[in-house]
Amino acid sequence: MRKVIQLWDYRMGTLIDQFEHHHGPVRGVHFHRSQPLFVSGGDDHKIKVWNYMLRRCMFTLVGHFGKIRTVQFHYKYPWIVSTSDDHSIRIWNWEEESRGCICVLTGHTSSVMSASFHSFMELILSASSDKIIRVWDIRVLVSKTKARTDTWLSPTERYYLESATDASLKFVIRGHRRGVNWAAFHSSLTKIIVSGADDHHVKIWRMNDSPFECEYWCWNIESESHYSEL
Repeated sequence: MRKVIQLWDYRMGTLIDQFEHHHGPVRGVHFHRSQPLFVSGGDDHKIKVWNYMLRRCMFTLVGHFGKIRTVQFHYKYPWIVSTSDDHSIRIWNWEEESRGCICVLTGHTSSVMSASFHSFMELILSASSDKIIRVWDIRVLVSKTKARTDTWLSPTERYYLESATDASLKFVIRGHRRGVNWAAFHSSLTKIIVSGADDHHVKIWRMNDSPFECEYWCWNIESESHYSEL
């Protein structure tokens, strides 16, 4: 099997370039919104950041112990979120001077199939083969990032901030009968989540204001034509 990432012009249907550096299937890719970069993750347990203008891999991030399912750049900070068959979600800082894993989210009991940053809130959404969707609060991690360049914090405030947990579990969503393959935040409706699972269902959820609760809200779409091929 060829381990190739291909870059296409979708308007013309033509292949522009291809990139080979992974040692195994590539399962997730994502473009940076403003720089000529994309990130990839594969079965070789590695995350790679590429510059498609320079046509080469810029660096590799290592830390997962299983196949990597999804990768995504943060919309604002120099972060990447990744998921893996090792049951974890990792947040990485990809800036050269501080490159590496900065946070590990644990709690899922099976492969984490997807994770994504909220488009403007300080949240991460994850979906897993354990049938559960989780919403994570990363406000402390964001505050720590800002505090490293701010001078207004007193030594005591800085101490308590640095000792706080980077991320915490905000919601647990149960309702699918089989593994959840994907979940996504709505781009503008802040409390709406959509999920798809091996039970052939697509569900739409609304986050409540109370912690750890979400309610089934709108649609429950079932199609026997959907099938799983992991």
